[in-house]
Amino acid sequence: MFTLIQLPYASDALAPVISADTLAFHHGKHLQAYVDNLNRLLPGSGLEEKSLEEIVCEAEGAIFNNAGQILNHNLYFTQFRPMSPSLPAPTGNLVAQIEKQWGTLEAFKSDFVAKGTTLFGSGWVWLSAAPGGTLVISQEPNAGNPVTRGLKPILTFDVWEHAYYLDYQNRRAAHLEALWGIVDWKVLEERYNSK
Repeated sequence: MFTLIQLPYASDALAPVISADTLAFHHGKHLQAYVDNLNRLLPGSGLEEKSLEEIVCEAEGAIFNNAGQILNHNLYFTQFRPMSPSLPAPTGNLVAQIEKQWGTLEAFKSDFVAKGTTLFGSGWVWLSAAPGGTLVISQEPNAGNPVTRGLKPILTFDVWEHAYYLDYQNRRAAHLEALWGIVDWKVLEERYNSK
């Protein structure tokens, strides 16, 4: 049985980028529904003892959709931290690889937001690492996750409307730009460096 992930910050800690109201709906209602649905669908599937990542890589249909959304949201919600003007600029292996491939961190951010803004319909924009450490930006529709292609997810922005509509209405690009203010680069560095 899967359970709703606990947030590593208070419900109002990400405001004004993500309001407490949006977090309550997005985490407490949408993600909870995916957890409940997956737990209802798993019995008799042959996937009951699998990890979330294994289910996403092996399942299809409703089980894939709900497991994918849980995995995606777990990675999404745990990559943020409250805004602070005193945080140092991000450094480390991940930033070095970003600068190697995109030239600057700002150029990467621009490319990432553009991919999120131009994804048609609902889905996710991802930064993932291929074996060997090369970085890839991908657009994944619906519940898609790059783990299904052997990539290691590092960063994701949710472009389903429920992630931003209360705070930004139809201004998806403004929402994606604002998210950089709460990204926890230490978490991303840990994901990039993990085996």
